[in-house]
Amino acid sequence: MRAIGFTQNLPIENEKSFFEFFTPKPTPTGHDLLVKVQATSVNPVDTGVRRGTKGVLTTPKVIGWDAYGIVDAVGDAVSLFQPGDRVFYAGSFKRAGTDSEYHLVDERIGGHAPTTLNPAEIAAMPLTSLTAWEALFEQMPIAFDHPHDNAGKTVLIINGAGGVGSTATQLAHLAGLTVIATASRPETIAWTKAHGADAVVNHRKNLVEEVHALGYNTVDYILELSNLNQHWAEIVTLIAPSGHIVSITGNDQPIDLRALKQKRATFAWEWMYTKSYFETADMISQHETLERIRQLLDDKQLKSTLTKTLTPINAANLRAAHALVETNRMIGKVVLTNN
Repeated sequence: MRAIGFTQNLPIENEKSFFEFFTPKPTPTGHDLLVKVQATSVNPVDTGVRRGTKGVLTTPKVIGWDAYGIVDAVGDAVSLFQPGDRVFYAGSFKRAGTDSEYHLVDERIGGHAPTTLNPAEIAAMPLTSLTAWEALFEQMPIAFDHPHDNAGKTVLIINGAGGVGSTATQLAHLAGLTVIATASRPETIAWTKAHGADAVVNHRKNLVEEVHALGYNTVDYILELSNLNQHWAEIVTLIAPSGHIVSITGNDQPIDLRALKQKRATFAWEWMYTKSYFETADMISQHETLERIRQLLDDKQLKSTLTKTLTPINAANLRAAHALVETNRMIGKVVLTNN
């Protein structure tokens, strides 16, 4: 089968930064689905893995996680899907990626694809939806199905125009929260408001002053999606007593968790790959979440965050997609598709 990979971290404009090669078609076993990939997206994690590669690899590394495709074959323990099913998923961090003609994924982290969207719109959603859902409704004590209970509660989403932010604003809005999101450019402000934000503040200014100007002294929840170290002092000031903070970005220098002690605030990390990486007992929850996301998309309650489609899936278009994400000015998601 055809695949696209790399053996070293080269500037993305270098035509050898990604190249096509042939590798044996994998065989599904156990809970595996063998999926013929129809569309795949590029996320910041893709660019981070490529750029973080040290030295020269002896065999090409295939990355890519978001996918939409058709089940070609199944392992002997599969019970949720059958050949011919249309699926979408975000894959596993420790397996070969979706930048390939065929791909293996555990059925317990896949979902049936929406029926009302095109392949690119579908492939834009799995990773960001799972990340946003787990951050808001697993790492925070927010019940999605009880919006009346969440009325009057506030959430600050730092970086509302990115892939995760665009999905999180929508989900938080559907859950009944008052959503304050951050954006700094006219186009990102407009995008964020169109995707569920009740108010927008500028993360290039002082967020404490920006939120206070809206009339909120503190917020109940903070979802941090861009540069934890830069915003940590503002987060500590803005979080309400007994509030909850979740970060997906990590930090390049220590953060002072003791600063949260007086407020008895809770801090948690969200890593969408945890369940598949450690094969946790609850990893099937990602299947269940994607089934809910599929229904929300088909019911038009949730909008795909697709903004750019490149066709076909090849090395040149993959380089172009990575270049877009690496600008750090991307709104929504970029997807490669064969359709």
